[in-house]
Amino acid sequence: MPPKADHMSRHPEAPGAGATLDQWLSYLESIHPAEIDLGLDRVLVVLRRLFPRKPAARIITVGGTNGKGSTVACLESLLMAAGRTTGAYTSPHLQHYNERVRLNGKDVADDELIAAFEKVENARKNVTLTYFEFGTLAAFVLLARAGVEDWILEVGLGGRLDAVNVLDPDLAIITSVDIDHVAFLGNDREVIGFEKAGILRPGIPAVYADIDPPRSVLQQVAAQRVRLHRLGDTYRLEEAGQVRVLRFSDGNVTVALPPVTLPLGSVAAAIVAFHELEPEQSLDSLVPAIGQVRAPGRFEKLGDSPAVYADVGHNPHAARWLAIRLESMKSPAGRILAVYGALSDKDVEGVVSAMASVVDHWYVGGLDCHRGLAAGELAGRVASASSGLNVTECDTVSGALQAAMNLAKPDDLVIAFGSFYTVAETRRFFGAE
Repeated sequence: MPPKADHMSRHPEAPGAGATLDQWLSYLESIHPAEIDLGLDRVLVVLRRLFPRKPAARIITVGGTNGKGSTVACLESLLMAAGRTTGAYTSPHLQHYNERVRLNGKDVADDELIAAFEKVENARKNVTLTYFEFGTLAAFVLLARAGVEDWILEVGLGGRLDAVNVLDPDLAIITSVDIDHVAFLGNDREVIGFEKAGILRPGIPAVYADIDPPRSVLQQVAAQRVRLHRLGDTYRLEEAGQVRVLRFSDGNVTVALPPVTLPLGSVAAAIVAFHELEPEQSLDSLVPAIGQVRAPGRFEKLGDSPAVYADVGHNPHAARWLAIRLESMKSPAGRILAVYGALSDKDVEGVVSAMASVVDHWYVGGLDCHRGLAAGELAGRVASASSGLNVTECDTVSGALQAAMNLAKPDDLVIAFGSFYTVAETRRFFGAE
């Protein structure tokens, strides 16, 4: 059943001719009473008006707790290296909304987004859509207009009820399942796994990029007879001297991985997915392209002497990966200085505990955004979780960065992380817009 219609008089009028992208984005924020409202009914109504038939493209849906953006970037790179045309949809953005939609590796322009928003607005009529739902449908419009061969779509939250899931994929990737977005997905891996597995479809191939899938995911795989490529089962990551190797368990394919800053699990999942999609393509000739992939905010290097990195990791699972990476890079004579800003619904204590063994000094900054934690509260929670040692409180992330840089020595390493907002402010601070 279509959702109950809302009266348009409750909402502002759509931007008129000549409206800017910022005006459209403000409008998108106003037309639905909730920021997040999981469910597919509203999106399906508008999707059918925009696309009476499934788009004529190969669709790859990427879900999971962490590693989605890196997986999308790597798969996008491989497909383009193989001569395919691609469209990628990711979220959230760091600094510019245009980052959410890439056509053949390039962000879309303002006028292209505005034209897509106008089309969705005309199609939705009296159906209210959230900011994310509206943007997702606009992304579909952009990819269809461009006529690209492959759509790589990142799930926003969960999977089963996420707007991206209105389209049936030809291949699904689940990067990992761990605790995050507790208010919407619960605090149990089995429950969360069920939601993530909602992107699977009967008989379609899928990739699971982590070593320990919840039973709920494997149950869905079995029930839907999904041919699953699973880390530790159908493929493995191994060390061969100084080189990391991806080895398929059937023994027929072995790939040497180039040096990368992205999580190896995401890199491997992208290669496995590509091999499933393009089995005749030579991996040895194409995989080196991944070495050139730079995903903004994913362990992104922003400075030298001291080295400065930024990462959007914001939950304990991501923090554990980050801690391992930092430990391997720490100079014997240097320190790890953490600049941390977080949203109020995140597991601050879990993140701090995961990083405690490698961080020598915490610089915490408040986030002036919806759900952003103020500096005082964040500092108290960090101090409690880290036994109160070496915590410097600053009003803003920029202030925390400045404080860290003022005291950092050349052999130190500064890591700014905790939220997309934290990383966006960090990139502005270092002129990386």
